[in-house]
Amino acid sequence: MKKRPRKLVGKMVLATMMSVVLAACSSGAGTEKAEPESKGAMESYSVGETFKASEPFNLSILYSDQPAYPYKKDWLLFQKITELTGVTLDPTIVPMSDYPQKRSLLISSGDAPLVIPKTYPGEESAFVSSGAVLPVSDYVDLMPNFKDKVEKWGLEDELEGLRQEDGKYYVLPGLHEEVWPDYTLIVRTDVFEKNNIPIPTTWDELYEAAKKLKEIYPDSIPFSDRFEFNSTLNIAAAGFGTKGGWGFGNGLTYKEDKDEFVYTSTTPEYKEMLTYFNKLVSEGLLDKESLTQDDDQAIQKFVSGKSFIINGNSQTVVLHRNDMNKTLGEGNFSIAKITVPGGPKGQLMSGSRLENGVMISGKIKESENFKAIMQFIDWLYYSDEGQEFTKWGVDGETFTKQDGVRKLADDVNYNGLNPKGTKDLRIDYGFSGGVFAYGGTTDLLHSMFSEEELKFQQDMKDTKEVIPAEPPIPYSDIDREQVTLLSTPLKDYSDQNTLKFILGERSLDEYDAFVQELEGQGLSQYLQISNDTYKKYKENKQQ
Repeated sequence: MKKRPRKLVGKMVLATMMSVVLAACSSGAGTEKAEPESKGAMESYSVGETFKASEPFNLSILYSDQPAYPYKKDWLLFQKITELTGVTLDPTIVPMSDYPQKRSLLISSGDAPLVIPKTYPGEESAFVSSGAVLPVSDYVDLMPNFKDKVEKWGLEDELEGLRQEDGKYYVLPGLHEEVWPDYTLIVRTDVFEKNNIPIPTTWDELYEAAKKLKEIYPDSIPFSDRFEFNSTLNIAAAGFGTKGGWGFGNGLTYKEDKDEFVYTSTTPEYKEMLTYFNKLVSEGLLDKESLTQDDDQAIQKFVSGKSFIINGNSQTVVLHRNDMNKTLGEGNFSIAKITVPGGPKGQLMSGSRLENGVMISGKIKESENFKAIMQFIDWLYYSDEGQEFTKWGVDGETFTKQDGVRKLADDVNYNGLNPKGTKDLRIDYGFSGGVFAYGGTTDLLHSMFSEEELKFQQDMKDTKEVIPAEPPIPYSDIDREQVTLLSTPLKDYSDQNTLKFILGERSLDEYDAFVQELEGQGLSQYLQISNDTYKKYKENKQQ
């Protein structure tokens, strides 16, 4: 469930708009179903079988290069993929920071590799009308593991949200058995315990805790955040009955009582959320720089003891502990992820069981290995065996498995699971990276969690109610281009004023004026197109 910083989203929007314009000039050839060529394919391939190409072949793939574990062509990951399947991957390496933009440019120019991972649902829409990406829903019969997990885990309704106006979907998402939360608040539990401050379970309780911390440590700033506050707005929004930050998306929120979509930042719930955080800022409890500072600045304040609360996930907890051992001294502190605080609407959690996934280039129709490629993708990304392999590596070499319990090899570490290990599962071997390893059973997901993280997951499961997925809005090509042009400035203006309202640079008394300003930027037209499309989709579905 990794999220994207706002800077990347801006690049994606620009690239998407460019792609939409290019796509509009196309003939729409992608609507015809191709008869797959079967060179290299297995004659009989089903759930539980390892894919092995009947004839070896090379396969091009777009690779998002993560600076924390940069690409190495001699990784065991690639060697074993070829050894097990007969498929040799030919990666096009793109820096992670440029990935969304470069991906769009490669697709639009016709130069994209056949396999295009790290695609979040919704990002594929710009390439549909041009035929640049494959309508993968036409070919899932070639993917028994994908079909099995969809049926076994009841994911049909969530996949429905991926369908375009033609009724097809164009991205193969990562599939999870259950919703799993990751980001939350990390707090200095030793400071809370020392001062008899209860760990907050609601945002109101967090406010009271921050007030006490400020009284006891007047030179501190209790809460200084990272991710330009986008992660905190995202996790808080559910409890306020709205969306925010990384979860703001296209700006639309479905209201079941009205059976229509409204614009998120015009709602009373959104205003209530901004009012809450404005109160924290105005009372010196939330660092004003939280909405603008670099992550490193926020981290430095936390690990040096100048702040006591920060947003993060299971990986950042480990990183913070390593830093704090140096700044504060080992044994002189304790930190932990806490259950996401509840809000006025209760203990709610948003989330989908679909993760970023794979697009397939429309050029696959010309490949003699069409059927074999689909089988290979199915095995690597959706089989239990493939998912364990890309996550844990090679049994007997990077890990061992006994009675269903997986354990890293003595000399291998991953995210602090085996701190004595001198080699890193990602850096030295290539496994557990974001290009391949996502989705899977809850058992597999939990297998790499520490006891601490498992407790967090269970606490979230025990205390939170998951918000149902919203219905889809499958725009036509013409409407998609129009709503992109309308939604981008609306979101930008909402982001700008969200910052101003929270920081007190604009009075919340002017909220109605802000809503009217959105109206002046085409809000009514955007909502009209979106709700008309939704109603048409609903009518067609009921027929």
